[in-house]
Amino acid sequence: MVMDHEKQRARYVAGTEGAPPVPPPGGYRNARRASGPFVQQPGVPGATATATGSAPGSASGTADAPKRPANALGWIALVAGILFAAILLITLAVGATDVLYGVTMLTLQLVVVAVIVGALFTARGRTLAAVALTVTLIFNVATVGGIGALQTSASGSYDGMKTEEQKHEEAYPGIKGTDPQAALRQQSLEEVRAEADSVFADIRARITAEYGYEWVQVGDEDLRPERNGYGGESMLIEYTSVGWATTQPIQDYNTKLAVMATIDAVVAEHGMPPLYSFNGEYSGIDPTMIAKLYGSEDPRAQHTWEYYTDNYPDPTRLYANIYDLSNDPTGDFRTTREAQSARTGEPLEGLQMVVLASAVLSENDRAEYEEKLKDYPGFQ
Repeated sequence: MVMDHEKQRARYVAGTEGAPPVPPPGGYRNARRASGPFVQQPGVPGATATATGSAPGSASGTADAPKRPANALGWIALVAGILFAAILLITLAVGATDVLYGVTMLTLQLVVVAVIVGALFTARGRTLAAVALTVTLIFNVATVGGIGALQTSASGSYDGMKTEEQKHEEAYPGIKGTDPQAALRQQSLEEVRAEADSVFADIRARITAEYGYEWVQVGDEDLRPERNGYGGESMLIEYTSVGWATTQPIQDYNTKLAVMATIDAVVAEHGMPPLYSFNGEYSGIDPTMIAKLYGSEDPRAQHTWEYYTDNYPDPTRLYANIYDLSNDPTGDFRTTREAQSARTGEPLEGLQMVVLASAVLSENDRAEYEEKLKDYPGFQ
């Protein structure tokens, strides 16, 4: 018995106090061995990761599995999105802005969106569908149509959105609401220009002779087509002559009156009525407005005198202004004059004259104007 006890003690390894007892020979009865891909079996080296045929470090065994390609619906969505964007851009490029908002284009967009949404719900087509959705969000009817509208507004070309009747009206050579024959009865552009040159020459000569003032030309002649009231341009011209200004200021009240009287005499010689004063007390303008426009109700304290005459029913209108910075206590009017002088090069002070004429017809366009009017019976 002692011998058996000694044998039993010999089975324990020295220095293992507190360790569990060594299993009996042959192991415990009915014991189960743990199994699995990560448990190494006795006597089977390297079975930890290779039992399932997977690569070491892979939990599912799918790291080396080939990726499945995108499905056909994903490719269809991508191609449809790109083609739809290309169609919109081509439509914009050719200027067919009205087509963008047609039923066909809107229906096509809905179809493309439906295909993209369908592809988003498929695992293998989701990536391509996302790309197609991005393209569609950038290039859609609303975005491209808005760009087209801005482009059309800037260029003024709305031809694709107009009826034939509207296009016909747009080409009207006269001006809506006026007698088209009036342009044929009144002074032509060339006659207005000649009249302006003549009256200016006479005024400059008289003013220089009587007061010693010298002159400088201000600006250039300007010709602008008049709008016809139907969305287009007429054949009639708004004429602005070159301007003339004295190089010396005119600040004395009595001298101002005398200068305007001299101009009045010259325009009378050219068959025009007496000068009319916008800044005077008999102008019919409210005194508060006179003070706002000209610096004061009193002409003696005004920084601007504005006189006018015309040769109605002909279109020539002559304006003569005197600017006087000595009547500018705040300096605000000087700032305005300095800005104007920077644009045109005109003197800050002194007398300035210009001729304007609206809706005049060039003699060179007279025959064409009459011919075009034949296509617009009853227009006025």
